[in-house]
Amino acid sequence: MADQMVRRIREVIAPLRVPPDTRVRLPRDFDPRYKARLARKKDGAEILRRGVELLADQQAKLAAQRTHGLLVVLQALDAAGKDSTIRHVMSGVNPQGVHVHSFKQPSAEELDHDFLWRYTKRLPGRGEIAIFNRSHYEEVLVVRVHPELLDRQRIPPSARHGNVWRRRYRTINAWERHLVGSGFRIVKLFLNVSKEEQRQRLLQRIDRPDKNWKFSMSDVQERRRWDDYQAAYGDMLSSTSTPWAPWHVIPADRKWFARLAASAVIADALLGIGAHFPTVDAATRRTLQKVRASLEASGSA
Repeated sequence: MADQMVRRIREVIAPLRVPPDTRVRLPRDFDPRYKARLARKKDGAEILRRGVELLADQQAKLAAQRTHGLLVVLQALDAAGKDSTIRHVMSGVNPQGVHVHSFKQPSAEELDHDFLWRYTKRLPGRGEIAIFNRSHYEEVLVVRVHPELLDRQRIPPSARHGNVWRRRYRTINAWERHLVGSGFRIVKLFLNVSKEEQRQRLLQRIDRPDKNWKFSMSDVQERRRWDDYQAAYGDMLSSTSTPWAPWHVIPADRKWFARLAASAVIADALLGIGAHFPTVDAATRRTLQKVRASLEASGSA
């Protein structure tokens, strides 16, 4: 039964993977409303439940073994559902072993360092899962759409000649390859929401009092750059989906399927690590049996 579930999970996520060295054009290549062969929300409920259970089991083994770590990179346009995806997908794991980092506008100290410095500080330790809610990819997305932000980074002229974004892609790919080679698996998820679905969700934030707090004028302003962001995301996916750290494009128009797909990709990555609970040697087992006998004897006294 477990093997059957693993096969089902891999069937769901296979079409979402961005093959390395392919040219991605959004939204042509990935449908935000894709839902595999699942007709209704309830059809995916069991897969999601089992996926979350599998994720929790694998996370416990990861924490116990403490030889690998997992970095989950979550990128999306506004209102794509990043926060709710994290909340639902990680609902069954031990919170002590999971750290979520949301990267906002960089501080003065962060701007004094190279563009990867602040992200390096938040990487997971061995046995841990770290989730980047927005990530180092902001440096080739938001900064690319708003190149004036490069001025705030005070990059010297010698480092700004030619194609800055190509150099950053190469730097990111090399950095991620180093992390994977050091035992840290990387899962990269792009929540792909359509322009119309984003519009509806932004309207909900205005119309529903319980969602007013989510509304930001900056979301509307960034929406005006929709085509620029689609192009930037397409180039990013094309240039940084590698054999060691591939991207998965998660259809986000249906929140239930986005959560299912995200949990499936993360669970599959943890299965790929192959973590297991540590075993003890014969001498330790003999010691444990002596302690067990002593505890049993003390209970009957």
